[in-house]
Amino acid sequence: MSEPAKDPERHIALFQRKEVRRVIHHNEWWFVIHDVIAALTDSVNPKGYFTDMRRRDPQLAEAIKGGGKLPPPLGLEFDTAGGRQLLQCWNTEGLFRLIQSIPSPKAEPFKRWLAKVGYARVQEIEDPELATKRTRALYRAKGYSDDWIEKRMRSIAIRDELTDEWKKRGVKEQREYAILTAEISQATFGLTPTEYAEFKRLKRENLRDHMTDLELIFSMLGEAATTEIARNKDTQGFPENKRAARAGGTVAGNARRELEQQSGRQVVTHENYLILTQSAKKAKRVKG
Repeated sequence: MSEPAKDPERHIALFQRKEVRRVIHHNEWWFVIHDVIAALTDSVNPKGYFTDMRRRDPQLAEAIKGGGKLPPPLGLEFDTAGGRQLLQCWNTEGLFRLIQSIPSPKAEPFKRWLAKVGYARVQEIEDPELATKRTRALYRAKGYSDDWIEKRMRSIAIRDELTDEWKKRGVKEQREYAILTAEISQATFGLTPTEYAEFKRLKRENLRDHMTDLELIFSMLGEAATTEIARNKDTQGFPENKRAARAGGTVAGNARRELEQQSGRQVVTHENYLILTQSAKKAKRVKG
């Protein structure tokens, strides 16, 4: 899979005097695989070494194809002596898996080097609980309540479970994921994520971080229902999973409409949870 990096920030880092090119892509570092292999092995033909690695280690080859939970390598653009070229890159998590297949005394020093160039991310890979703690702390610092944070963390877990299920069922990442997500959202709320973000007057902000309690709950219901339907019907491939996504979203959409009918209030709102909470706190202080 190849695509241009969406962030222009590119750097050359040095590991034991060996150049390792890297680029910020989707807010994290991605490293040129052949540079990493050359730095760890001193190979004069890192491309051939990488080919041999995939042949020797079927699990690594599967991870490179996008199997398992690791994101596959990406072809990202770099300026080279031969002009602008796409070079195969992997993020920090992928490099940890790559290093496992390289019998090099430099492996441990390289891990420590990675810790210097992306310390927080490396910590989270080795102790995933840290990522959860950091996320909770970030939301608290922004003013979210513990109750909302619990829902948000649960929504992240449900989303991860769904994307894992899609991966197992032959859905390709990125573009097809986006289409399926739009199907669920359309059936749940009557809006695609893009339309929803425009409705809330968002620009680059994360849509779910601006959802109210009820919006989060119905979002979770749509995705959890989609996962359940996909498993029970053993959906395979994109078309079948698209139908499952629409069905899962419909379950949540029907529940939303029933609540709206009974409560007399719309679930989908222009407002976001944080603004509503801050306004309520301000009003409470004024009354006090």
